[in-house]
Amino acid sequence: MSEPLASNAQRRTAIVTGVGRGIGGIGRALAGRLATDGLAVMMADVDPRVAEVREEIAAAQGGGAGEPDRFASFVGDLSSEAAVRELVAQTVTRFGRVDVLVNNAGSGVIRPFLEHDAESFEATLKRNLWTTLWCCHKVLPHMVANNHGRIVNIGADSLRTGIPRHAGYNAAKGGVIGLMVGLAKEFAGYDITINTVSPCVVNTERYRSLTREDPKLAAAFEQVVPKKRGVEIDEICDMVSFLARREAAFITGQDISLNGGSAMP
Repeated sequence: MSEPLASNAQRRTAIVTGVGRGIGGIGRALAGRLATDGLAVMMADVDPRVAEVREEIAAAQGGGAGEPDRFASFVGDLSSEAAVRELVAQTVTRFGRVDVLVNNAGSGVIRPFLEHDAESFEATLKRNLWTTLWCCHKVLPHMVANNHGRIVNIGADSLRTGIPRHAGYNAAKGGVIGLMVGLAKEFAGYDITINTVSPCVVNTERYRSLTREDPKLAAAFEQVVPKKRGVEIDEICDMVSFLARREAAFITGQDISLNGGSAMP
């Protein structure tokens, strides 16, 4: 369901983080889906190439009157309070409001637990937990003022499956789940929902290359996932798109797993 045409002051606005060139293009796809849904989109990343993604999405959306003004980009380290404060300020100055926040920024240092050190632990926590925490902290006052908001975090199904080498990463993503649960209760009365979408392995070209190079890896994965494949990026976008809508008002505090049946309640 697309939003009706509106001025930027009236149009619902989203911030999507992690919209650079990394992690298989999930951030770019999420920003593109919300743009297709009719929202104005601020795209943020530590990678300056986020500006290229913004231009690609603007071009793909075509040229209705004022349409190029629907998209903006921000470069900064989103684990920094000051950077996130500036991101939100620029979004509100540009679009007048923040209705949707998609916390996609993040990546993990994936290695055996005893091979981690202080630097790798800190990097994993900053990229995944601190980015989400500061974005929520700076966006929520605007959502409270508008009595409306949708926050969607991108989590990880490895919290349920306990796959090897993910303990440090799971510590960060587990913190995101704990944050979500607390915020969902605290802000439910303002028509603000906070949910998490947790994919298993995503069927990116990088993953397909790995399985072609290592058939044993593909076989091991298929034994874990009854659907015998990774989740498609479009499937992640479909779920985020729904949770970002006004109609999803009664779903909050949920960690929704897109895992092909690899873990079940």
